[in-house]
Amino acid sequence: MRGMSLRIALLGLLTAYGSASGYDLTKKFERSVAHVWQAGHSQIYPELAKMTADGLVTVEAEGARGRKIYSITPEGRAELRAWLVGHDPTGPARSEVALQAFLLPLLDPGEALDVLERLKAYMEQKQAELEALWAAKHASPVPEGTSGVKFGNLALDLGIRQTRTTLEWANDAMAQLERQA
Repeated sequence: MRGMSLRIALLGLLTAYGSASGYDLTKKFERSVAHVWQAGHSQIYPELAKMTADGLVTVEAEGARGRKIYSITPEGRAELRAWLVGHDPTGPARSEVALQAFLLPLLDPGEALDVLERLKAYMEQKQAELEALWAAKHASPVPEGTSGVKFGNLALDLGIRQTRTTLEWANDAMAQLERQA
């Protein structure tokens, strides 16, 4: 089975929120999964067509201008469950932050500090966005998973903690570069 894929994310959204159009799934994706997995409507619509062909979702209704409402099939639920239960995460195979950290010694200390300042500002903005999302999620009723945990909360908590850790690292790296300068 593929790694974390758009297919798995879409199956999860259909399971959590029920039947939805491609447009609605794109909007739900942007407000939730996009914080951990990037995909735009140009990827979502073709994937929904493939998932329909593979029997993982079905088109339960077709409206004006070809608007299709998708719902997950038992096969789709089985694929989602198999991935959740049996897939060993590969971890972040690509991280631009980690690559910049690896390559920072190629810059003079002043330039490296500028890169870290920019990264720190980005991470502070991201942390503020995630914490605002956390506050909004806790202010409104959100579907719960079968575990009793609100859908998306565990991933959101992980994102907030990862952002905090990256900020701590940036501060430490800056201090180290300033001592060397």
